[in-house]
Amino acid sequence: MRLLAQALALAYAAGISPFATVAVLGIAHRMEWLGELPGALDLVGSQWVIGIAGALYALEFLATMVPGVASVWETLQTFIRPPLAALLAGAAVWDTDGLAPIAVPLGGMLGLTTHGTKLGMRYAIDASPEPVTNGAANILELGAVSALVLAVWQHPYTALGVALAVLVLLLLLVRAIWVGIARTVRSWRSGAAQTSAVE
Repeated sequence: MRLLAQALALAYAAGISPFATVAVLGIAHRMEWLGELPGALDLVGSQWVIGIAGALYALEFLATMVPGVASVWETLQTFIRPPLAALLAGAAVWDTDGLAPIAVPLGGMLGLTTHGTKLGMRYAIDASPEPVTNGAANILELGAVSALVLAVWQHPYTALGVALAVLVLLLLLVRAIWVGIARTVRSWRSGAAQTSAVE
């Protein structure tokens, strides 16, 4: 169960950014902060893997700083993050008996849920024409990924539990934001229609 919790935490983080997840995990592994990694995760300690993941994350960071481009990037990630989340979860339990059929689909679903929540939040943030909120969101996301990836090896159940609680709160927040946006748009359209009728 400990290993499954760790696998799902990695999938969760990958739903936010698989590139940051792999880069942080690889750096932490090379710095010997985590000890021996389970399954096939030792591969993330390769300099090539860290370098490629880091470069892709830098590209992601820059792309999501540009209003409009950020929404396109996040939409395209729908086809990347959930499969990579499932792959990371599977890699964590690679050499165990019976966990892969559980970890892979659960990891994919958790990655999809995390990504979907982030996507809704990013669409709302990207409606702002300035890059400050996008940059702040990037830093918060990187901090969340780093904290989860590092904490889950010492306190897997607590780290995953807190992450899931935050995910539920974010889902509720995203829903509230979009309900508010919808009401604002309806109110604006209603006011515009009334103005046009008076004219």
